[in-house]
Amino acid sequence: MWMRVNLVWVAVGWGLLCCGTTAPAEVAPPAGQPASVIPVQIPYNAPPEADFPEVEQATPAPDVLSDKELQRAEALLPLLEGRQELYIIAEFVHLGKPVVPVLVKALKMPGTRLRYNAIETLSIIKDPQAVPDLLDVAGNGEEITRVRAHALRVAVRLAPLEALPMLQTLVKDPADTIRRTVAFESQHVRRPEAVSLLIDLLADEEKYVSITARDSLWRLTRRGGPPHDWQGSTHEQRIEWSKEWKAWWEEALKNRGAAPAKPQSEPVS
Repeated sequence: MWMRVNLVWVAVGWGLLCCGTTAPAEVAPPAGQPASVIPVQIPYNAPPEADFPEVEQATPAPDVLSDKELQRAEALLPLLEGRQELYIIAEFVHLGKPVVPVLVKALKMPGTRLRYNAIETLSIIKDPQAVPDLLDVAGNGEEITRVRAHALRVAVRLAPLEALPMLQTLVKDPADTIRRTVAFESQHVRRPEAVSLLIDLLADEEKYVSITARDSLWRLTRRGGPPHDWQGSTHEQRIEWSKEWKAWWEEALKNRGAAPAKPQSEPVS
């Protein structure tokens, strides 16, 4: 009996609790009386601006190097290879274009990494006066292939037209890595001669050189050509496919600059 009474009181308590937490129904305001507006966001005050201390400006690079600065730059050349090479590269970059005649001397110094870092520094400085020295490195068959490829890459980016004769020479280079660099960098030379040398590289004995040349041709001409399985191709197939491109290019050169064909019928006014 006591258990039954307890259950009754539990049920009554739950009922009172539910009734007490139920929100009363909203009552509409009387007619003619405006409804009250309840703000939902407090006014926003922007934080005060930070007061940063004035930063000391870096010393500007000189327009002309003094004799003392030239001697210091030459003394830094051997340090382009070593634990402080990044710091030395930054030193040369800060000196800028006036230091290029000194920096190109590193291209003939011993040390593969030293010469590579010198080429990388010249690419950051972006001075076309270094292009002849870079092309000499690219055409040197006794140089390491990695250094030659990087020198050719930087030379083409700095002066594409000046580098075009070297690209035409290196089409038949014994190193396939150099030929692939030629195939990739020729897309930056906007000349008909670049298209011709890329068509020659389509028949390369190395598949990846041929595929790189095909991709560069698409970027230059926006012509995809007939669908072929370049990934699974043989050397003989690539030779035949290069003939298709050569025939198309000769026809395109023949029609270049020709007057548009006259319509057969007069336009209707």
